[in-house]
Amino acid sequence: MARRFRVVLEWNEEGEGYTVTVPDLPGCVTEGDTLEEALANAREAIRGYLKALEKLGRPAPIGDAPPVHRQELVISL
Repeated sequence: MARRFRVVLEWNEEGEGYTVTVPDLPGCVTEGDTLEEALANAREAIRGYLKALEKLGRPAPIGDAPPVHRQELVISL
């Protein structure tokens, strides 16, 4: 069964790329220059995080986030 984790992508004005966090995995943060790169890096970071938990003998979150597409926009006036 595939695990699903919610990720939050934020545009980083300084680095001109995306910062990605995984709320269910504290400290799991990555980035990417493009949306596609950021999501690929997020998958890799999640896999690494889960492997680290396994090596430490710690339980991993279930990873059952519902599939959701949500986009927030900031509008300057």
